[in-house]
Amino acid sequence: MRIGIVSQFYPPEPAVIPGGLARELANRGHEVRVLTAFPNYPDGRIYPGYRQRWGVREGGQQLSVRRVPIYPSHDGSALRRAGNFLSYAVSSSAAGLRYLAGVEAIYVYHPPATAASAAILSRVLRGTPLLLHVQDIWPESVTASSMVPEGLVGRLVDRTLAGGMQRLYRCADAVVALSPAMGQLLVERGADPERVRVVLNWANEDLFQPRPTTVAARTAIGYRGRCTVMFAGNMGPFQRVDVAVRAAAALPDLIDLVLVGSGTEERSVRRLAEELGTTNVRFLGRRRPDEMADLYAAADFQLVMLRDLPALRGTVPSKLQAALACGRPVLVAARGDVATLVESAQVGLTCLPEDVPALVSIFVAAAGMSESERSALGQRARLLYQERMSRRAGVDQLEDVLTKLCGGRVRS
Repeated sequence: MRIGIVSQFYPPEPAVIPGGLARELANRGHEVRVLTAFPNYPDGRIYPGYRQRWGVREGGQQLSVRRVPIYPSHDGSALRRAGNFLSYAVSSSAAGLRYLAGVEAIYVYHPPATAASAAILSRVLRGTPLLLHVQDIWPESVTASSMVPEGLVGRLVDRTLAGGMQRLYRCADAVVALSPAMGQLLVERGADPERVRVVLNWANEDLFQPRPTTVAARTAIGYRGRCTVMFAGNMGPFQRVDVAVRAAAALPDLIDLVLVGSGTEERSVRRLAEELGTTNVRFLGRRRPDEMADLYAAADFQLVMLRDLPALRGTVPSKLQAALACGRPVLVAARGDVATLVESAQVGLTCLPEDVPALVSIFVAAAGMSESERSALGQRARLLYQERMSRRAGVDQLEDVLTKLCGGRVRS
């Protein structure tokens, strides 16, 4: 097959799904053309070694990558983020007219929804089938963030985005969701149930594998010989890391909480930890991706948190796949599919989100587990990943969807 992949994010950015899909499809003998932007995520600055200009291509015949200019931004400004999304929509649509000519189907990685512009144009002009891979629910992920003001402006943005998303779901020839609840929500919002399929995400398997515990890694996280819980990833408005800090502050002599990463809420979370006078909360800042598996192995549990929003109940954060790929047990403060998955597979403990006493309770339960109990959780975590979340399993399913699109006619 000749497959187009349209994604605003792509390696060397931490874009595991579009990057892994492109490479795996090419390895399976398909011709893959990737249409993406110049790398600037997550700092909003173009990566060293790249200079924005038109017509930049990488790779070869089997896997080629076309990069288009973008307005780089990833801060809390609604105008700058809109400029970031819309600039890619415009430049990718212009480049896609020629670059995507001849492909048999186009895969679109969403978010942002504006990334679908080039694929929609190709579908309208050439009838090229479109597969939309939904990773995030709009408009909630936009309007519930700090970027969009409340009141009339917020309601206008919500209605505009909701209408656009409904049209996009109906336009797509196939819609892939990352969880059952998300798939059901997409159907409720206009997607044809016969076109919706659920495919669990995978981790970066080049980086995330089971590792032995090392003295160096335990030194890096400040391990003190007691139950250590690690939160690794984005500290944004949808994670509510402040709840974890408050829960840890209530157990100063029982657990240690290690926070790895950054985000728009990092400063306020650090300030909260100082105000509470915590002695068992440590901030490691951002670490290189190739360090993370060792750091995971040094902690006892990985923590996954999501705000209590209906649109997030179908979200399975990428940190879950990374933890399970490393064979690490998890603690989950969330509703929906991520909690159901962890409970049904018995790979960790769960509690309600945004609830400090509830999180305190599972911290206490985690600290009370024996080493053999934690080891059993970790073994089941690795098995769950291999059977249901591996890259091979995910690409098998996406390849099947693309094959059916390439062999069929576009439905109006």
